Amino acid sequence: MIYIQRKEKETAEALIRRFSRRVQQSGVLKRVRKLRFREEEQSRPKRRDEALYKVKIRKEINRLKKLGRFDDEALRDIKKKIR
Repeated sequence: MIYIQRKEKETAEALIRRFSRRVQQSGVLKRVRKLRFREEEQSRPKRRDEALYKVKIRKEINRLKKLGRFDDEALRDIKKKIR
């Protein structure tokens, strides 16, 4: 944690500038930006189950589209039925 105290007769702009410099020097922003969009890697069985679920849903959607009965409500029903 970075703490900055205002010095006597220091302007707000100077305080902000000093704070920004300390944050940059600490490397906090660099580390956060690096990890910003990183996702934890899922286990192999979990990835497999997710892939199979997507395949099942896609198969059912294609079947309903061919029959002309696919809409948002049908998609909700499919997801309820498969899970």
